[in-house]
Amino acid sequence: MFKKIIKGGQRKSSKSNSTDASLYGYGPPSSHNPGSGPNSIAVVAPAQNPDVPMVPPPMTAVEPLPLFRDVSVSERQNLFLRKLQICCFQFDFSNTLKSAREKEIKRQTLLELVDFIQSGSGKISDVCQEEMIKMIGVNIFRCLPPASHENTGQETTDPEEDEGYLEPSWPHLQIVYELLLRYVVSSETDTKVAKRYIDHSFVLKLLDLFDSEDHREREFLKTILHRIYGKFMVHRPFIRKAINNIFYRFIYETERHSGIGELLEILGSIINGFALPMKEEHKLFLVRALIPLHKPKPVAMYHQQLSYCIIQFVEKDYKLADTVIRGLLKYWPLTNCQKEVLFLGELEEVLEATQPAEFQRCMVPLFRQIARCLNSSHFQVAERALFLWNNEHIVSLIAQNRQVILPIIFKALEKNIQNHWNQAIHVLTVNVQKMFMEMDAELFDECERQFEEKEARAQEVEEQREITWKKLADAAVQGGEDDMVTA
Repeated sequence: MFKKIIKGGQRKSSKSNSTDASLYGYGPPSSHNPGSGPNSIAVVAPAQNPDVPMVPPPMTAVEPLPLFRDVSVSERQNLFLRKLQICCFQFDFSNTLKSAREKEIKRQTLLELVDFIQSGSGKISDVCQEEMIKMIGVNIFRCLPPASHENTGQETTDPEEDEGYLEPSWPHLQIVYELLLRYVVSSETDTKVAKRYIDHSFVLKLLDLFDSEDHREREFLKTILHRIYGKFMVHRPFIRKAINNIFYRFIYETERHSGIGELLEILGSIINGFALPMKEEHKLFLVRALIPLHKPKPVAMYHQQLSYCIIQFVEKDYKLADTVIRGLLKYWPLTNCQKEVLFLGELEEVLEATQPAEFQRCMVPLFRQIARCLNSSHFQVAERALFLWNNEHIVSLIAQNRQVILPIIFKALEKNIQNHWNQAIHVLTVNVQKMFMEMDAELFDECERQFEEKEARAQEVEEQREITWKKLADAAVQGGEDDMVTA
């Protein structure tokens, strides 16, 4: 009896399994015969939507495909996907003759895709957008070759003097970047859909590519990232934070990165659009990232863009002038004269946007540094410092606070006239002295009198020191002679 029950259970189970499989389309045809009984259920497979293209099977070789204009509108989405597959093939560009035919087919296909997106002839489906971003990633996201300084051990050179490394695959890469740019700026691109594919991971990989030594690639990346920032508002805080992290690593760890200038150009435009009153987050970015960017040795490579960003902050919120000036003084170079010239140029631009109240907060440490620059033996540093008096706004600030400023720099001006080797510095210094005399002759005479008194006292101290040393020397000689007589 027990065996019969077991066998019966097994048969029942088998029948149930067969029915379930047939319901889902996996069983044999005979196991599911619609209309074969009162309790039978007819299951109809969902029809394929002809408007939604299916990803075609992978292609094994690069072969030319028909043009978009040569196929019907209903077939263009599927053709788009097949063309994307051709563009996923990778080639060796170190040998220009290798796979020349396939390379040209891919190049032409990429150009067709760009034209298709740019023409806006039809809205591409979600599947096509996803596959296109995948294809773009396959082409542009790669390991960058070692930087030139890693191969040669040389210091970072000025990009204007050195052409630098050029990416061999640029004939294809350029068109891929163009395709991405056209997709991002297209009015047909819905950000709600596109943000699924251009996500945080995609943006981070784009930012990694800014370290490319090929300036052409960095220019494309700059434009694309700027457009992404403008169109995808949801990504804005993330992009700012990611750029922050690149700056931190550059300042405090590596001091080597090829794309700092391009990232600063993007930020210059972003800062220009900051709403007022400025958020605390943005002020922290100024203090923690932008001002410390004056510290690395290769600052000359990106100083123009950095200076623009700094000035944007001061023009947006004049109360930040004191913070910026003190930050410049903190990172002021001690031995690098070319950096000093850059700092003085930036300082002039900041002072031009500085209001009297903020100027008074920092004028004492500021003009102590300027006095040191006035006495620099490097004539360009001294000259650039003296050129500050050619700026009317700065002269007006100095005139309002001459009682504090002139005593600080008077000694430096006198030393230049007495000792500086460069004749041009002599002339400029005399001109500055004349300006102070015209501002306040009484104050100038008082500073001159105090300077002469200090110099006279210093001269007396020096003479007394020489007399003391002479006495010591005479005593030593006399003591030596006495020792010789005693011996």
